[in-house]
Amino acid sequence: MSSARVNYIAPWWTYWLNQFPHVDLRFQPVDHTFKPQEENYQQSLIFLGCVAAAGLGVNLLCLAIYLSCLCCCRKDEEEEESKKSNSCCVTWAAVAAGLICCVAVGVGFYGNSETNDGVYQLTYSLYNANNTLSGVDSLVTGTMGGMQRGLKERLSRLDEIFATRGDFVQTLHFMQQMSDNIIKQLLGLPDWEKAKVNLVSIAEQTAYIEYYRWLTYLLILILDLVICLAACLGLAKQSRWLLTTMMVFGVLTLILSWASLGADLATAVGTSDFCVAPDKFLMNQTKDVISSDIVHYYLYCSQTLPNPFQQSLTVFQRSLTTMQIQIQGLLQFAVPLFPTAEGDLLSIQYLLNNSEASLHQLTALLDCRGLNKDYLDALIGVCYDGVEGLLYLCLFSLLAACAFSVMLCAIPRAWRQITNRERNYDDMDDGDPFNPQSRRMTSHHSHQGNMHSFCSYSSSMGSQTSLHPPTQTVTNAPLSEYMNQSVLFGGNPRFENVPLIGRGSPPPSYTPTMRATYLSMTEDQIRHFGEDFRA
Repeated sequence: MSSARVNYIAPWWTYWLNQFPHVDLRFQPVDHTFKPQEENYQQSLIFLGCVAAAGLGVNLLCLAIYLSCLCCCRKDEEEEESKKSNSCCVTWAAVAAGLICCVAVGVGFYGNSETNDGVYQLTYSLYNANNTLSGVDSLVTGTMGGMQRGLKERLSRLDEIFATRGDFVQTLHFMQQMSDNIIKQLLGLPDWEKAKVNLVSIAEQTAYIEYYRWLTYLLILILDLVICLAACLGLAKQSRWLLTTMMVFGVLTLILSWASLGADLATAVGTSDFCVAPDKFLMNQTKDVISSDIVHYYLYCSQTLPNPFQQSLTVFQRSLTTMQIQIQGLLQFAVPLFPTAEGDLLSIQYLLNNSEASLHQLTALLDCRGLNKDYLDALIGVCYDGVEGLLYLCLFSLLAACAFSVMLCAIPRAWRQITNRERNYDDMDDGDPFNPQSRRMTSHHSHQGNMHSFCSYSSSMGSQTSLHPPTQTVTNAPLSEYMNQSVLFGGNPRFENVPLIGRGSPPPSYTPTMRATYLSMTEDQIRHFGEDFRA
């Protein structure tokens, strides 16, 4: 059986975190040994949280300076090149913030899962160790109860039955001494009840805290992702109210990111201090409950170490074997003389057989391999998965802080560009022929007027069936006619390839009746109604 020192080697990141400065709130150095009950050590972990708070202050100060410079800069930077450069800057800043936020959320999910797995392995190992100790306590209690009550009562009855035979009575007294000797050895075992209660309490508190920690981080990750997506949506839709709302939530999330960074860093450093020298801490914590030899036996579990229970278990086994031999002799020699003693002797034999089975189970449970495996599993869960997950959560907090800092820098500039664009749009002259809206409105009115005139003419000429259409000559229409007719179709370029009216071919939307009416027009009628088509 190899020792725990060979099986457990603290990971490199625990040594790295253990070298972090340990300073109390009075800036006095503190020992790096894990001592959570000491006030100075607690202050050293709080100091790490204060460092994260200082980072938050510097971050907010830089953002305030940037926003002040943005608000105080000149407003005459609206030339075309400046617009293009600012728009490009905002776009790339939004892309960078989105990518960093997505990476941060992915890292956060992984770190949260790793930490949860490590804590689950810790609690699982604690419950397994508790089951082992409960089994030991149950076997010891049951064996002692059987020896003190069942065996003593039957030996008293047999003493009355064998009162006339001094040799049989002497055998019964010898068995009582063996029974007392077994009880003495069992009482010499450690009181596992206290250790069992401590393990259960630690496991329950750890599981309770871990559940709410995991749930809190899950909500933080979802919140970060939603805010990032909403900010990108606000930039895409150029929604000022959405950008303003996301800016407020961005500041709150930035504060939350730095706060989580401080908590994770302090927890990771404290856990690493334990992982560097876990044996030393456990030896100090259990010295008032269990002897150091027993704790050392379970922590290292080496073949070179003596079993502290070996003597007690050996005495138990020998006493039990001696009692079984005495019972076999009484059954062979005393029962023929005292038939009434057979029932009590068989009951004692059954009790001794059960005690022997309990002895074998007790020997297996007291072996160091079971508890040592639980101990190593707990260490691996905490120091490998747990601390590694905390480091990933620290990285998530840093990336989230960077992402929201970039987002808070991009949103005010985008908000300002949207405001300038809307102001410039409102300042346009509706009569400006280069105004797209003005051209659309003019084209729309021209289209409605021309169609109305032509339809009116069609109604008035519908009954003139006696007119014959003149011979049409295919000629190239003048440019002015082409432009006027393009207005008739709403000024839409998609009608440029449609045969025009002046070319003898009406638009596809005309009905056969309207076409016949148009072709039946005389030159005087065309000159009279021509203005309706050449508006």
